[in-house]
Amino acid sequence: MVFTKEEYNSRLTAIKQQMSKKALDVLIITDPSNMNYTTGYDAWSFYVPQGVIIALDYEEPIWFGRMQDSKGAKVTTFLKEENILGYPEDLIQSPPLHPYDYLVDFLNSKNWANKNIGVEMDSYYYSAECHARLLNQCPNASFHDAYLLINWIRLIKSDNEIKYMKDASILTQIGMQRAYDSIKPGVRQNQVAGNIQQSLLSGNEDIGGEYSGLTLILASGISASASHLTPTDKKFKQNEGTIIELSGVKNRYHCPLSRTVYIGKPDSKTQDTLKITNEGIESAIEKTKPGNTAHDVAVAFWDVLTKYGLEKDSRCGYPIGIGYPPDWGEHTLSIRKNDMTVLQPNTTFHLMAGMWMDTWGLELSESIRVTENGCELFCNFSRKLHLI
Repeated sequence: MVFTKEEYNSRLTAIKQQMSKKALDVLIITDPSNMNYTTGYDAWSFYVPQGVIIALDYEEPIWFGRMQDSKGAKVTTFLKEENILGYPEDLIQSPPLHPYDYLVDFLNSKNWANKNIGVEMDSYYYSAECHARLLNQCPNASFHDAYLLINWIRLIKSDNEIKYMKDASILTQIGMQRAYDSIKPGVRQNQVAGNIQQSLLSGNEDIGGEYSGLTLILASGISASASHLTPTDKKFKQNEGTIIELSGVKNRYHCPLSRTVYIGKPDSKTQDTLKITNEGIESAIEKTKPGNTAHDVAVAFWDVLTKYGLEKDSRCGYPIGIGYPPDWGEHTLSIRKNDMTVLQPNTTFHLMAGMWMDTWGLELSESIRVTENGCELFCNFSRKLHLI
């Protein structure tokens, strides 16, 4: 197991306390990150219905999923065999049959089909069909939105979780250095992407990596003016900037980092904007300490931009930790104005300063841990514009 049974039990206790506060008898979890957090389950099986059930009157979580994936649950979780439920193959993509028919039968067998049941309504992995099956087949149950119930518990990391994020930061820096070393005029973006991915997975002699929740972001020239564009077979050109966003991953824990590279001599607007953005990041870092809010950090960043007449419409940060596709964010606090979430020690977030202009763009970011007295950066990697 990635964590001790004691740590998983501590998480389960915290979840059940929140369930009690919300008068939930049963919680159905479908977010793979939350499935991992509660049981250790780790497999690329989230393309079919699966989940974890937690009930106040039942000691262990219960994993349910495709029968052929139940062996993965046995390998990666601490669960007893009777708490690993595999549904038959003939329910896979076989309308009008559906895997939630099996889930409903199980809920009835436990006398849970008439309880107050929490579901993750806005989870990527909880489809309208899943919800409809529960509503239609459990008419005596009362369903409640429990989206983010577990995510908010995940906001404050344990020391073991911080260790894995620090391991991930080593991989992140290896990957970013490989990007710097690989980008050259005439080289295709996807060749560089292959080099980066190889480094993120291979790591060094002490540590290796895993696939990331968000794919590698790499875009050049006018494509750098847009967020979330991915590598193509286009070649790097002289006098163009390139944005890079990547993350190392260790035991599903992420540590993202963004940087900007320029081939040739950058113009003054690129250099000035990066300098201002970096000043904003430094100001935000100074405000990152226990007792301050996400709002305080955001204001510190935006005050610098406003001073120089720059604008940025999107938020500038979000919490990080466990991640599965399609992203590595935890979906709770946001580093934006009016988010009054109070920072506590071992809160971890990605301070993301993407400046996407009309025809060009740049990115700088840091993954940050709130400490007892302030904060620390997970990575030690220069934010200067890297020139090639």
